[in-house]
Amino acid sequence: MKIASIASGSNGNCYYLENDDDAILVDAGISARQIVERMTRLGLSLSKLRGVFISHEHSDHVRGVDVFCRKHSVPVFMTEKTYVSYGRVVSNTLLNFFSPGQQVKIGNICVTPFLKSHDAVEPCSFSVSSGNRNVAVMTDIGFECENVKAHFKNADAVFLESNYDDHMLKTGFYPAYLKKRIASDKGHLSNTRAAQLAMQHASGRLKHIFLSHLSANNNTPQLALGAFKHFIEQRSDLKLEVMLTSREKESSLVCLD
Repeated sequence: MKIASIASGSNGNCYYLENDDDAILVDAGISARQIVERMTRLGLSLSKLRGVFISHEHSDHVRGVDVFCRKHSVPVFMTEKTYVSYGRVVSNTLLNFFSPGQQVKIGNICVTPFLKSHDAVEPCSFSVSSGNRNVAVMTDIGFECENVKAHFKNADAVFLESNYDDHMLKTGFYPAYLKKRIASDKGHLSNTRAAQLAMQHASGRLKHIFLSHLSANNNTPQLALGAFKHFIEQRSDLKLEVMLTSREKESSLVCLD
């Protein structure tokens, strides 16, 4: 498998996963034009795309999906509740529903959506497998529920939310209600809790972590990496490559050997 972040942050999220024959996107929260431009810079072909899987209805995850999928005839996969909350019409020829826990097979890629805790109608994260490799896409996680822990343990690579630094959020300019929402069990995962999740539940097979969905106002790349360094050093058995994702540009394409 090969994987990359196309965009990651509160202004838009999109993640790319492929095997030799097929590819999918998880979320399409940036414009169709940006998705195409960033994929092209990575040398990725739209002809391999078999579907876009939507985690939930928030705009930073669905902003570009209608135009992208209609223009390029790419199927869309989401839950029925998410579709109703999304509020736009997707052509019946492109629209597909899944249920949390129900595996979806596209070519030689298997996608398992699973419920997580976030303030959306039916939010899902995804475990994506091909051959003997498994990748988890886990952003917008209010806390480390049992679903998250179980799929984390099974992953060779993870796109893992590391949204905010506790001190920056507490002392920052956001209003109290928004701070409370972000730090709640229906909000986002902090640097510290993301690193603790990795330290406590990573198996020896985990080789790559993409720190994802970093807040522009309540985090910095240095703080996110620092939190992981502090905790991961306590797991001498792990040989991890920890990478940052960006809201402005795509990551490199990582091959899971």
